[in-house]
Amino acid sequence: MDAQADELRASGVRAVALTWVDNAGITRVKAVPVERLEAATARGVGMSPVFDVYGSDDSMTMSDHTGGPVGDLRLFPDLERIAVLQPVPRWAWAPADRRTQEGEPYAGCQRTFARNMTARAAGAGLSLQMAFEVEWFVGLDEGDATTPACRGPAYGMTRVVELADYLADLLDALTAEGVPVDQLHPEYAPGQMELSVAATGPVEAADRLVLVKQTIRAVSQAYGLRPSFAPVVVAGGVGNGGHLHLSVWSEGTNLLAGGDGRHGLTTQGESALAGLLEHLPALCAVGAPGVASYLRLVPQRWAGAFRCWGRENREAGLRLVTAGSANAELKCFDLSANPYLVVGAATAVMCATFDQGARLPPEVTVDPASLAPADQPARLPRSLAQATDALERDEVLRDAMGETLFDAFVAVRRAEVGRLGGMSDEDVVAATRWIH
Repeated sequence: MDAQADELRASGVRAVALTWVDNAGITRVKAVPVERLEAATARGVGMSPVFDVYGSDDSMTMSDHTGGPVGDLRLFPDLERIAVLQPVPRWAWAPADRRTQEGEPYAGCQRTFARNMTARAAGAGLSLQMAFEVEWFVGLDEGDATTPACRGPAYGMTRVVELADYLADLLDALTAEGVPVDQLHPEYAPGQMELSVAATGPVEAADRLVLVKQTIRAVSQAYGLRPSFAPVVVAGGVGNGGHLHLSVWSEGTNLLAGGDGRHGLTTQGESALAGLLEHLPALCAVGAPGVASYLRLVPQRWAGAFRCWGRENREAGLRLVTAGSANAELKCFDLSANPYLVVGAATAVMCATFDQGARLPPEVTVDPASLAPADQPARLPRSLAQATDALERDEVLRDAMGETLFDAFVAVRRAEVGRLGGMSDEDVVAATRWIH
């Protein structure tokens, strides 16, 4: 521990940011001077549990188990994940676990939930690999304006040329932070970019997403730019996704390939995917947790608005990818979500369903919206209220999350609906544009 602190000091680090992500999807922080890192690791840093019922606007609600000014927790940094923040090199970052004052795991800790579900999967003989796609709008820092920082066409090389130094510095920073980047490219919407990182275990995948977003934010600020990871940046436009890619392994074998099922699915792999599809309406409350999420989750915008699956079908909520290392993509998620809850919830569902022998329904091989209305698969929830209703009915996710975490998460969803649900689309977007 002393050696690690000495190494950080030698590299010029002055303080370490200890982060957790709350139920509104906001990355919160407490920082310690590097000289206090050893004490923080041994005894934790105090913080109130009330953050679990904060809304995206920092308002507070209540749940049966959480809320009010009474109580305290301890924040413990995970030093195995510590990284020097390259765009702000006097700072280091470490994700944190929250524990009780007695040092026991806190029942409302989202990162602990993700770790517990990963352990549950290992106990069932499963190993999961996951990665998030990161889409963001990069604009000129002009107050609340949404002027894109580049003018080139969708997916066009012109955008890369316009932002060449910015993007190269971003890649340099992520490499120095130990984040392996698979690809980077312009996306569809004006000023929109996308970055994909390599797959890893569920908890580290969530950690990486937190670090990637803050690194993008810091590099953007250094260039006088402003990023937004919000589900929708301009009302009526194509939004930012936070698609989750995942694969399921057992004894070194990918269960989504090499089997006798459709497109090479094994029996257990298909059952795991069938479980995800069955629980997808409830999972939307976790992976698309904002009122603005449902302004993005509409047909014919490649957002995955339908409760169906298909090989390389980018309009399906569940897309099967067979090229290279076979994996599945949950396209209906966005980056307003808490990534620890996303990976934990997906893992919980697959653990509960992989060995049930469930079969996927018929594959949808066309744009679902192009079918006659009577032939279209069901839509996923069209509002946060509908998704939250589905979550409250989902016993698998309720049991996996436990009462403390589940009740606080639902309370925040209901509060967000109450605050934003009656607003116009334009006002919802304006209220959430720069939060995530």
